[in-house]
Parts: sequence; structure tokens; C-alpha cells
Amino acid sequence: MKFTWFNLMPWPYLPDDFREKNRSVWVDIDQKLFDPARSHEVYNTYMDLLEYADTLGFDGVGVNEHHQNGYGIMPSPNIIAAGLARRTKDAAIVVLGNSIALYNPPIRVAEEFAMLDCISGGRLVAGFPVGTSMDTNYCYGQIPSLTREKYQEAHDLIIKAWTTREPFAFNGRYNKLRHVNIWPRPIQDNPHPPVHIPGGGSVETYDFCIDNTYSYSYLSFSGYLRAQALMNGYWKRVEERGVDASPYRAGFAQTILVADTDEEAERLYSEHVSYFYNRCLHVYPGFADAPGYRTIKTIQTGALSQYAPPRGGYTQLTWKELTEQGHVIAGSPETVRQRMEDLIKGLNVGNIFCLMHVGNMPADKCMYSTKLFAEKVMPKLRNMFPDWDHDNRFWTQPLDRRVTAGRLPLQAPTGAELARTYAVEA
Repeated sequence: MKFTWFNLMPWPYLPDDFREKNRSVWVDIDQKLFDPARSHEVYNTYMDLLEYADTLGFDGVGVNEHHQNGYGIMPSPNIIAAGLARRTKDAAIVVLGNSIALYNPPIRVAEEFAMLDCISGGRLVAGFPVGTSMDTNYCYGQIPSLTREKYQEAHDLIIKAWTTREPFAFNGRYNKLRHVNIWPRPIQDNPHPPVHIPGGGSVETYDFCIDNTYSYSYLSFSGYLRAQALMNGYWKRVEERGVDASPYRAGFAQTILVADTDEEAERLYSEHVSYFYNRCLHVYPGFADAPGYRTIKTIQTGALSQYAPPRGGYTQLTWKELTEQGHVIAGSPETVRQRMEDLIKGLNVGNIFCLMHVGNMPADKCMYSTKLFAEKVMPKLRNMFPDWDHDNRFWTQPLDRRVTAGRLPLQAPTGAELARTYAVEA
């Protein structure tokens, strides 16, 4: 099992009347609600929490890309990842995405991901999401019906840039480049860093992941119980294609909150869960799926945006309903372990993206929950798929010997010391 501590980086200061006074947390959110001075502490606290997860033995620390929103204030996950690459020791740097259809040209992603892999010593997991309709179509102005076509071309260019060892020309519909010859290139070159594809239910993504040996990562806030039908569809397609059913072909994002008892979990975390579901997920339905964004085949399956709330919305759901319906896994270490086992076995997923910070949760509560999960839950879930322990196709292959940040001496050498170090023998 692989566990990635994943942080959306929500804005924690949305007012109590946010839903009443704002149409959406995404796209047209009120600019005045963002406080740049406060963001200094917010960003650094979130990065501290990611670094803390590395010290507790999480396999990865995860970030992603979103724009013009209070749901996740991370328009450039690569900036965050660069800091993590220097400040973490062992955890994979899981960038679950760069929305590659938005980059012009996409070789920018190939270069920056290569830099991250080099800085981290081969610890990059690359994510290539299509991107939400809010981000791609409304915030960045992409034509919905062309978004996936641009995505495919961007993907092909990035992979070719990573794997080709001489300059080449690229003559695509959206990218025409006379000279492609990226410097640097990734450490992981067998044939390139592992790739996870975040998805929200697009059936075309199934074949894309299977064709390229990528891990399909279902990111949902509706919980593991509602995800069963979609994941069954994925594994059915895997079987139809005649490839192995390694659980590492799939991942799932789940909100997880741990306390000493079930009662303490509700007392400590319920207000922050409510904040997230009722403010951070307050998305205007007209932004969630621009006409032409979701393919006909996907619509026919009933797969809708993970940002579209359930019928009636989240405002009416109590803590008991949110936990019983699987939106949130919360409670004592034993309660969480049991439900995580149900999730892992039921969905057959080897990669868990642990959403352990939720909404406006303060850092001390988050550290408490994270530590309990790492010490009392995670070890008991490690050996869920012993037959697939050898499968390293979907995870990092870092250098055995890696340098660490701050290894240089604090004092510069003197001229005499340099003379001795670089003395020329007679």
C-alpha cells in the first residue's frame, strides 16, 4: 500500500455567510475575501504540515493545481513541490497535477517536472489531469470541446520530450516547435517518472491509463461507498483489455480524521468538515460542467462532476450522515482501520490519497489526527496486497544516495583552506 498525505490548501477564512453572499467558491469568488498578509501564514503552515507527514513515514506528499478559487489556493503546485523537494527526505513528491492543456507550450511542464525530479533525487510522481471545467474553461478560457484534444497532444509532447535523446521537431495542431531538446531531463528514465491520472469519472480516461500503464486516481468527495460503481467500471475495463489487475493501477482520495474515540472525532472535527462541504464545495452548477466539456460516452454512464453536490446539497447532511455514507472516514483508530479496509478491498486500490486536513482545520488538530493515523492505522493497512508488493511500475525509483538541503558548511572557507584543498602537486 502507498499512502500520500494530500493537501488541497483551502482558504480557511471564508465567512459564515459565504454561501448566502457568494454564488460560487470558484471562478467569480469575491476578491476581497482573500487577504495576502494572512496568506503568508496559511501557505507556510500548509507546507509545514506536508513536511511533517514526511517525518511520519507517509509514502508521498501531494499537491495539485487549481485557479481562481477558495477551495484550493494552489495555482502553481510546482512552486510548492520545489520547496518540498528540498525540505523532505524520503516521501515521493506527488504533483497530481499540472493541467497540461493550459500550458503553452506544454514542454514547460516537461522541464519543470524534470527539475523537480532532479532536485528531489528521483522522487517525482507526475500527475496529468485534464483539469476541472471551472479551471480550464471558465478561468483559462479553453474551448470545452477541444480541451481533451489539446490535453492529448500536450501529453504526447511531454512524454516524447522526456524519452527522446536528440533534438526533434514537433508539428501538432496546437503546438509547433522547431527544436525540442529539454534540459534538464528526469532522473527516473525507465522510461520516465511514474504518472498518475486524476479523474472524476470520464470513461475515456480508463483506456488512456491502461494504454500507457498509468495509475487511475479517482478524486471524489462523495466517499468510497458512492465510488464503488465507477471503480467497478474501471476494473471491468481492465479485465476486458486483458491486462493485470494490480491494485496499484488505481488510487482513491479520501477524507480521513482520527481521534482517540469516535465521539472525540466528532467533537474535534465536525465544524471543519462542515466548513469544507458547505463553503469550499459551494460551486455554481453552471461552472461545474461547461457544455462540451464532458463527453457523450461519459454522460451516458451517469458519471457527473465530483464538484456537483448530491441532490439537496451538502447543507442538510449531518456528521452522522457524512460518516455513515462514506463521505468522511472518521473516528477512533480502530473505526478508521475497519473502514479503510472496506475501502481498499472494495475498490481494489493500492494508492490512497489521504485528505487529512479539511476546511479550516487548525494545524494542531491536523497534526494530532495525522500522527494517530500514521502510528495506529497505517501500519495495519500496509500488507493489504502482498501478491503485488513487487509492482513498482506506478511509484518512484529514487537514487540510493541523495543529497540533503543545508549540507554545505555555514562558513565560507578561507583562502588558505582553499589553497590546501586544491594544492597543485609539484
